[in-house]
Amino acid sequence: MRRVLTLSTAAAAVAAVAVLCVAFTAGVAAAPDAGAVPAASGTGPTAPGGVPSASADECSPGDGPDLVGCWNGTHYEESVDFAETDGLNESQLSALTDLTMARVEHVRQRPFREDVPVETVTRSEYANDTASGNGSEAFRRWNDQVWEALFVVGDDTNANDEIDSVFGGAVSGFYSPSQDRIVIVVPDGESPDIDPSTLAHELLHAMQDQYHDLTDPRYVGATQDGDLAVDGIVEGEAVHVEERYAARCADNWTCAEPPESDGGGGGGAEFNFGILQTVLQPYGDGALYVRELRDEGGWAAVNATMNDPPASTAEVIHRDPGYEEGNVTFDDAATGGWETYPDQGVEGAETAGEASMFVMFWYQSLEYRHAVLAPDATVRQNVQIHLDTEAQLESRAVYNYAHPVTDGWADDELYPYRNGDRDGYVWATEWQTADDAEAFRDAYVRMLTAHGERDYAAGTVYEIGSESDFPGAYGVERDGTSVTITHAPSPEGVLELRPDADLTLPDADGTDGADGSDGDGGDGTDGDDGNSSDGDDGSGDADGGDGADGGAGDTNDSTPGFGVAAALVALAAALGVAARRSA
Repeated sequence: MRRVLTLSTAAAAVAAVAVLCVAFTAGVAAAPDAGAVPAASGTGPTAPGGVPSASADECSPGDGPDLVGCWNGTHYEESVDFAETDGLNESQLSALTDLTMARVEHVRQRPFREDVPVETVTRSEYANDTASGNGSEAFRRWNDQVWEALFVVGDDTNANDEIDSVFGGAVSGFYSPSQDRIVIVVPDGESPDIDPSTLAHELLHAMQDQYHDLTDPRYVGATQDGDLAVDGIVEGEAVHVEERYAARCADNWTCAEPPESDGGGGGGAEFNFGILQTVLQPYGDGALYVRELRDEGGWAAVNATMNDPPASTAEVIHRDPGYEEGNVTFDDAATGGWETYPDQGVEGAETAGEASMFVMFWYQSLEYRHAVLAPDATVRQNVQIHLDTEAQLESRAVYNYAHPVTDGWADDELYPYRNGDRDGYVWATEWQTADDAEAFRDAYVRMLTAHGERDYAAGTVYEIGSESDFPGAYGVERDGTSVTITHAPSPEGVLELRPDADLTLPDADGTDGADGSDGDGGDGTDGDDGNSSDGDDGSGDADGGDGADGGAGDTNDSTPGFGVAAALVALAAALGVAARRSA
């Protein structure tokens, strides 16, 4: 069952890292395009593809799909008759839902077609419902290799448990297209606690379902990149409507105060931030994408894109509906008993895509303090790359996923392999130009050598020791616009997976690449230089010593039930340490 989700946010946490994230209150700053919302009942501009709202006089009990801005006799300019949304009874929840539906109609300039049931579930119930729901053992083993290939989940950590932890704690609500209902996640042991922004977000998903049928296969990507890309329009439109809703709350609507975050039910966040920042990508880039679509073509352009969703995160990141992809050519030539997983992914392959690749390199700075994206910059500056965005949202955090190292993505196919109890993978990637391929290859080698203990020698299998989260042997080949990465527990395994690769085994004495002739002799030291230079101001022991930075990175014992609010607090703490070091 596909669930369209609301991921909760926290203004205080994000403010600590200079990213503003606000809830739907009367004090919210106006969104950049707030003026496009009709200023009064039945007046003001209507974007192409939109319908003008009814006046208060036109709204009466029983009115529903016939009018915009009026639901069950509640007009969008009315106010709730209770001070807060904490501990709503059934009649209050119904009244809040009617008002929010009327307001979402007004902002979106389109009527709902039918009522939307709204229910609540405790966070522990939601976590139990979603935990371990990631398919068969074969899928879990296959997916472990995908996230290990992205250097986000280590060799001894279960990727599916990490994913459960993120979704079990970060989701504040969801809409189920198969059941046509909204479920709001509330704290354990308390009365139903409804965030108006969550309700508005999920009601927009209900509206999408009523017009586009979110159970249609086009709204479920066949790959990780495809699914994030589809979410770019599905979640992007929902967040864009939140932006405009928030602007009206700041202008002339009386909006209920959101409840205090439950923090996910624990005392400290232990999210895997690599996974979290990957799944957050559509909520920021998607909203910016939808905002541009609407600015250029009105709601009609948004409707058209919903009917033909983006195919890649690259399209959403660069806000380019005409983004050109390439084609990976891969032939399975593995020997020695290595087998793919033909029943998983797309004929055994996953497509990571540009967003996941960017997070892969960025995560090395946050978690392991290796400067990979920008080797001549400090670790703190590498972390900041993810926070420096040209366009901003007002209602939630937005992050940058664009960088020259990954901008030239054209396609990729990642094939996990198994051989008894041994695991490995071959990752074939394609790039727009040879320079793009070289930039990716060089960054990947920097990442390898940062985790290893020696320089990299071109054409030689590289080994990382058992003390790393990503031990084993790696082969990196570049041929024009193609880069192929092979991983196995041993160098011999790499050559079994890629017998035709132009790679040699490392020297037995461990001296391969000692001259650094491949130009990557500084790969392993750039991250170290970032560590030492960041600590020059005397704050180096803060990295893990006070729990601020180390807490964000320790994901081996992730506990389900933490909200993204707490996660962002921990992320803010980690980034705050980096900021202090550069002061």
